[in-house]
Amino acid sequence: MAQAFLIFDFSKNEEAAQQARHRIDGWKQGFRLGNKLQFKFERTSADSAKNAKADESGADGRVRLFIRLDFSNHEKHLFQTWVKRIPSEEPFKSVQSELIRSNEDNFEKTDDLYESLT
Repeated sequence: MAQAFLIFDFSKNEEAAQQARHRIDGWKQGFRLGNKLQFKFERTSADSAKNAKADESGADGRVRLFIRLDFSNHEKHLFQTWVKRIPSEEPFKSVQSELIRSNEDNFEKTDDLYESLT
């Protein structure tokens, strides 16, 4: 399987994070990606411990978007296309990002964090 996480740190910019959500929803519908492209938000309050979840609004806190790409082995070219495309488009290109591939040491830790998010 070709799997990876793209993590985008929107800092306190909730509006840009919501634009990103709308963009992903459009791609999922338009390209019929289904479960190949999934996402969750991590919102932390300014005074909470690192990685602790904040209230629903995420007010005064950091917003990170986790995108999970999960393509089968015969779709590696499509996987590479999305790994390159997503960070190059607005609102993603204006924020700090990180790519974690399935063969990297911190993939399992990131996967566990992703699964714990609601």
